[in-house]
Amino acid sequence: MLEGNLEIDGKQIPRTLMGTSPSIGAAHFGHRSRLYLLDLYRNPEAIAQIMARSYQMGVRGIQLIPHPPVVEALQIAREQGFPLDIIATIRPESEKEDINLLSELDVSAMLVDPEITDQRDWNLIGEKLDAIKDTGSVPGLITQYPFKTTMELLESPLINDFKMYMVPLNRLGYLMDCDTYGPDERAQFREIIKKLDKTIITMHVLAAGIMTPDDAFDYLKSTDFVDMVAVGIASEKEAEETFSKLFKR
Repeated sequence: MLEGNLEIDGKQIPRTLMGTSPSIGAAHFGHRSRLYLLDLYRNPEAIAQIMARSYQMGVRGIQLIPHPPVVEALQIAREQGFPLDIIATIRPESEKEDINLLSELDVSAMLVDPEITDQRDWNLIGEKLDAIKDTGSVPGLITQYPFKTTMELLESPLINDFKMYMVPLNRLGYLMDCDTYGPDERAQFREIIKKLDKTIITMHVLAAGIMTPDDAFDYLKSTDFVDMVAVGIASEKEAEETFSKLFKR
């Protein structure tokens, strides 16, 4: 499942990405965030080993959050012969620096951070998308509010200005903006996502580790609107277990 590439604006983009949120100790991992900061963020060599193992498991893309240790790790992995394609997030606190850096890294796509996307300030978001387009990268958005933001995007003036859309998605509705995620909510979500008609990348598919890979990927396989997936990986062992199960689906 989700093997190979998609062609978007003439670029071949891998359908499965190694996510880097564990590498930066993202807050949604709860008590593990501190451990990830100690074990990964302060140790680019360890992150590079995870990237290399992911590549060996068949992963050809990375969803890069360009914190310096993660960029350093990517450069180490590339020098070691693991040329991961990059779909990157531009961070709101360092947007210009990130765009310049990512242009030098020859990324395939750049996505606007959810902190900006979910403000739903269309003029502001439009400026970010224009800056991405100027680099020749495929433009995209990330949301943490997949119901509310998607519904408003459908009526926005930006509907034709981006190609990729990253959303949280898992069977539990965890880290999604819904109180429950039963049949009615799933049907509604499918309807608005299909209507949006973008390349859909899913994140949080393991619900920050609450779900097993088997459970997570069985649910993902049951959908008909997912084009790509980014899975955060925190160790070589996780890379082996997670991607072997994903690619067997």
